[in-house]
Amino acid sequence: MPDQAELYRQLVRIRRFEETVLDAFPKGVFYGTTHTYVGEEANAVGVLSHLKDGDIVFSNHRCHGHFIAYGGHLRALFAELMGKSTGVCGGLGGSQHLHWKDFYSNGVLGSTAPVAVGAALAEKAKGSGAIAVIFLGDGALGEGVLYESLNMASLWKAPILFVLENNHIAQTTPIELAVAGEIAARFKAFGIPCADLDSSDVVEIEAAAGTEIKDLRGEGGPRSLVIHTQRFGPHSKGDDTRDEKIMAEIRAKRDPVVIHGSRLAAKDRQQIDTATDKEVAAAFSQAQQDPLPTP
Repeated sequence: MPDQAELYRQLVRIRRFEETVLDAFPKGVFYGTTHTYVGEEANAVGVLSHLKDGDIVFSNHRCHGHFIAYGGHLRALFAELMGKSTGVCGGLGGSQHLHWKDFYSNGVLGSTAPVAVGAALAEKAKGSGAIAVIFLGDGALGEGVLYESLNMASLWKAPILFVLENNHIAQTTPIELAVAGEIAARFKAFGIPCADLDSSDVVEIEAAAGTEIKDLRGEGGPRSLVIHTQRFGPHSKGDDTRDEKIMAEIRAKRDPVVIHGSRLAAKDRQQIDTATDKEVAAAFSQAQQDPLPTP
């Protein structure tokens, strides 16, 4: 398990990567669109710190943080967004569609749910002991295929952890206008145990995820974890309709980098910040110099 300094380093790596993306996108550096993970970093870091070799991760359109926490390379991710041949998928997948080792992401809302359940069932059939982890947003709760997947996962005891990141807004639609009832009740209706956590603290999330994954490996699946979180940035690049004053208040209280950084000595924190700034800048510069793919 990562120590406190390593947890902070992972949070900062994601934050600096995403800030660089948001800063460079208007300059025409990247192709397509992008959906950043600023404010939600603790979810990916806390959950994926419990992975073992062979475990499979499924992400969505907001996948950069998950990919980096999984162990993905910053240069390859920058290059992918630039359409470079050195990108994660040779520059062909872009921001939303990644595949590296046992990591998969797709931009079609809810589409990964049946695939993730199938992959988990395949690992169960092989007797590998591996599990699948799927990240979903609150917007995916409006997709029927998710409920078909929950039903099948429960019936066939798929070894899968559903992680629902409720950032309270689907693109520009507040959750109050889109989701009726309790989120956790959706999982429980299919007989899937659910932990419900309102936190931006990576230590709390790591502990909750650790309990769920330990039980999943020991007792079989599926299981679920609802994390009530906040994204600080826009849905994609500039489509944020939320009140700036309210968002400033939320950021002051819910920033996972600040929350966990306060546990470190100022000297240690500064050392990590400086080293990470250099790492991200170098990865960005290298990706800019990389070649485009040939026709």
